[in-house]
Amino acid sequence: MSNPLCRLGDLDETGSRGIESAESGLPWDIFVVRKDDQVRAYRNNCPHTGAPLDWMPHRFLDLDGEFVQCSIHGALFQVDSGECLRGPCVGRYLEPVAVQVRDGAVWLKTSEKED
Repeated sequence: MSNPLCRLGDLDETGSRGIESAESGLPWDIFVVRKDDQVRAYRNNCPHTGAPLDWMPHRFLDLDGEFVQCSIHGALFQVDSGECLRGPCVGRYLEPVAVQVRDGAVWLKTSEKED
């Protein structure tokens, strides 16, 4: 992929940003989330229902900005691990997507050599 998924500045307002498959080059939609100095990416689907997680465009975090929240049933997931802490899928995980931060942007990580 020759273009970044998003700029770090794109994550300032909401802490997260949805990326459609056509933008990412992946066969499914993903989202990027930033909390403190951590940037993570996950597939945009709930492990319980398969539904998209964003409750509004680019809004994946709960109102406090602490957890990823499912738009359907309010399940809460840890940002750093994707583990569900509350809701019908407790103990299950969001599917991670490997990314790296480089030159002020978030990029798909295409190989282990990219660190």
